[in-house]
Amino acid sequence: MTSICLYFQVHQPYRIPEYTFFDIGYKSNYEDDEKNKYIINKVSDKCYLPANKKILQLIKEHQGKFKVAYSLSGTLIEQLEEHRPDVLESFIELSNTGCVEFLAETYYHSLSFLYSKNEFERQVEMHQKKIEKYFNQTPAVFRNTELIYNNELAAYVEKLGYNGIICEGVDRLLGDRSPNFLYQPASTNRIKCMLKNYRLSDDIAFRFSDKGWSEYPLTADKFASWIHKTAGNGDVVNLFMDYETFGEHQWESTGIFHFLHHLPEEIMRHPDFNFKTPSEVLSNYNAKGEYDAHELTSWADSERDLSAWRSNSMQHNALSILYDLEFTILCLNDKKILDQWAKLQTSDHFYYMCTKYWADGDVHKYFSPYDSPYEAYIYFMNVVSDLQDQIDKRIEFEFSTTKTASLEMA
Repeated sequence: MTSICLYFQVHQPYRIPEYTFFDIGYKSNYEDDEKNKYIINKVSDKCYLPANKKILQLIKEHQGKFKVAYSLSGTLIEQLEEHRPDVLESFIELSNTGCVEFLAETYYHSLSFLYSKNEFERQVEMHQKKIEKYFNQTPAVFRNTELIYNNELAAYVEKLGYNGIICEGVDRLLGDRSPNFLYQPASTNRIKCMLKNYRLSDDIAFRFSDKGWSEYPLTADKFASWIHKTAGNGDVVNLFMDYETFGEHQWESTGIFHFLHHLPEEIMRHPDFNFKTPSEVLSNYNAKGEYDAHELTSWADSERDLSAWRSNSMQHNALSILYDLEFTILCLNDKKILDQWAKLQTSDHFYYMCTKYWADGDVHKYFSPYDSPYEAYIYFMNVVSDLQDQIDKRIEFEFSTTKTASLEMA
């Protein structure tokens, strides 16, 4: 028996406005409210609502044999709370079927593990509470931001109590092995890693509507035939992708929802194939060897590394200055400032600063709300400067208050 594990990342950042030098010290709202509201509504109508409706329909039609998993970032859930409670309710309805698993991640979809383990744990705990609140599930499987992964992360997540972690199946680490098995992360005792089959995943996520692709058009029966060829050479085919694939990246007019509707039927037409959630996969299959990732990997760009967020001096500078504020911010014990700082950690801000060219550069441009990586950097650093100004004023206020109190006591 071979299982299919469908996992979807669902995330929206808080985009920052065109924040100029002259706004520093005068404008403390770091969110482009109009743009954020516009995008969450657009994506909800094009993707989230119709895709959730289709997933629910498929679960019912196949009597619980069709199963999926999601990770919803905290910033996405907050925006649904504010602007689209109907979408949030549709995710709750999916959770109530018992056929949908929600995974753990960092609340702010951040790079915090690379810069502050304390902040990483704080965000993971925040996210867990949010998932428990809405979906009545305590996540047992972890996914880090953009599938960023290495041995250290796997060992750390194991100590936090998770049973599994999902990551990219990177060719240079797998060698001649297949991503269609569970593996044991190096230097761990219990946790297992689930590797994305990026070729099959990307056939849907990136190539589905490409008329220049030799396999266009991609139909559900054709894709299922590729899945069936893995019989005898794998326990699980992990299809991991952005949820926005359905209706946003691949528009409804491409036939993507029609494809999704027929996919479960075509895959389960073969009696040796089924669908399982990540936790079910972990319970049913054993690890078939060690996955040794000394280097940091991700599912982004052709390199499958961290160059999408840390390949130029702008990105390194922005990240360094931002995380250098942590100690002072925690000492202030100011919830507003802490929340503003945390939202600035969202990985998208640094993704927008990437200066890659060719195909990867085109993808970065597609997602960025700015005209250039340099504009993204300038606006971000102006916001950080204002945040620093807020911190300095708060420290000065605390000092003057303490000094006045001391003089009065004397």
